[in-house]
Amino acid sequence: MVATSVIGCGNMGSALVTGLWKSGNHTVVACDLDPAAREAVAEYCTETTDDVSRAGEADVVFLAVKPDVVEAVLEELDLSADQTLVTIAAGVPTDFVAARTDASVVRIMPNLAAETRDMAAAATGDLSAEVRELLADVGEYAEIAEEQMDIATAVNGSGPAFVFYFIQAMTEAGVAGGLDEEEAEVLAAQTFKGAAETVLRDDRTADELIDAVCSPNGTTIEGMEVLWDSDADETLAAAVAAAEARSEELAAAFDDG
Repeated sequence: MVATSVIGCGNMGSALVTGLWKSGNHTVVACDLDPAAREAVAEYCTETTDDVSRAGEADVVFLAVKPDVVEAVLEELDLSADQTLVTIAAGVPTDFVAARTDASVVRIMPNLAAETRDMAAAATGDLSAEVRELLADVGEYAEIAEEQMDIATAVNGSGPAFVFYFIQAMTEAGVAGGLDEEEAEVLAAQTFKGAAETVLRDDRTADELIDAVCSPNGTTIEGMEVLWDSDADETLAAAVAAAEARSEELAAAFDDG
């Protein structure tokens, strides 16, 4: 088993703790100053602590804190060259972190689906076999260049919220048509899940898959005509661009670091 720790048990940190524990391949130490945060993940880890130095004893240390406290936490961590520090703080460049630790540094942008081991993550840095195993145990990951992290933050980091928005919209449409709310939500959410799995497992492009679902003169083509005539794609692109711009703003604060 890989000895792992997660410093910061907020939404993302707790999702990682839970997913890693569910994989059965890791011992996990969860570290947070907030007793309530530690209590919330206690059943999914080997140990909880408010001592950063205790968390720093793991082979792989995840740093899942807010960007504005990254530097303060790094000052408390004394890691060696044979350890790996995986940072997930939005907008914090790898160079900023690497300059403040002797450990190998990997920067990732995961998302909350790590909790169910369905995470999508972007990763950059020197990914060891150990880190690759960790990421694969909680979902899928793509290796990208450092300069692509802002757009990755927008696509897969912020992306779940955009998907939740569309699931809610489909659920409400189902309810308006007479479905029970719970039934509509199950149908909408499972449809997104199934469609996503199809995109990942099928060799066809998204456009080709749309064509496969759209029978001539059928129901789907009628709905797609509405979408094609709308600005839905432009609006979603604008949402992604706004999230990317915010990530760039956060990164700018570390330019002189």
